[in-house]
Amino acid sequence: MSLVASFVRYPLHFTFTARTSRGSMTLRDTWLLRVHDKKNPEKIGWGECSPLIGLSIDDRPDFAKYLDKTCRHVEEYEMPQSEEEVNAMAYALLPSDFPSIRFGLQTALLDLMHGAERQIFPSDFSKKGKPIPINGLIWMDGKEAMMKQAEEKLAQGYTTIKLKVGALNLQDELDVLAYIRAIGGAKIVIRIDANGAFAPDQALAILEKFQQYSIHSVEQPIRKGQLKEMKEICAYSPISVALDEELIGCHGLENKRALLDATSPYALILKPSLLGGYRSCREWIQLAAERKMDWWLTSALESNIGLNAISQFAATFSNPLPQGLGTGQLYKNNFASPLEVKNGEITYLNSKNWDLRVLHA
Repeated sequence: MSLVASFVRYPLHFTFTARTSRGSMTLRDTWLLRVHDKKNPEKIGWGECSPLIGLSIDDRPDFAKYLDKTCRHVEEYEMPQSEEEVNAMAYALLPSDFPSIRFGLQTALLDLMHGAERQIFPSDFSKKGKPIPINGLIWMDGKEAMMKQAEEKLAQGYTTIKLKVGALNLQDELDVLAYIRAIGGAKIVIRIDANGAFAPDQALAILEKFQQYSIHSVEQPIRKGQLKEMKEICAYSPISVALDEELIGCHGLENKRALLDATSPYALILKPSLLGGYRSCREWIQLAAERKMDWWLTSALESNIGLNAISQFAATFSNPLPQGLGTGQLYKNNFASPLEVKNGEITYLNSKNWDLRVLHA
């Protein structure tokens, strides 16, 4: 089997103006990588390459140029026959500073390897509709709007809520947390994500105020690269600390091991498109298991193509914690797919079909 690869740039339009710590946006571009056999062009494996502006290490001006170069080199290879061979090919073709292309290529090849039917990691999730519990994400917005989001998430059956913090003034965020706890009750699990917003010398005091609402965990309380300060916060924080951005750009088992030993967090937040795909995430999971750390997988604003791949990957593990896989609902023009989010879970319904016709034009 001789391979052919190409890509399509596709704008994803948000259902609202998305506020981030780096500004606001109404759309984001993603690149969809397609791979097929020269002799069977109708069977296409799809993968998503989605660098996040200001966060991904491959958010760079020459991204599309390097993606095109990768597609041309793919044609020098025969079809891999296992996940190990897929990973070996992706690592041979791509340096570590293009993690989202590694993820997209791995996904497209695994899709093609399993019949080009979007079965990336066949399991009870994708074959039998076994659901995965997920957290309900409350996006950054004004106080009242965030309270409304919380009402909607609880009404939709979520038992774990994730709240972005660090964008409003502290009292408004405390008011939102108080509201969630008041209407959701003691059984609702609340996670917060600071995206590195707090100054190291203020983080513990801020987290102390958040903890009055019984917070499960805080993601990345301070900016990455401050390992001494992060270690202290992990040791003394009243809220369990999970590393997120800290993991981006850290490659190789020895470097990963050194990072975890230098900080000793409670948990790891794993985003395959930012970390270099499945082999990289498996390494983090292995290291977390050795240290008895929790972890969960999170999508990074991908379309349903990337979200499907991450969901199927998550389903291969026996991890009871809610995953961060609800972002497909954020877009007006996402691709129709068998993915369904309902009652705080994501499910793959084989009774529904994929519609990728816009990408074949």
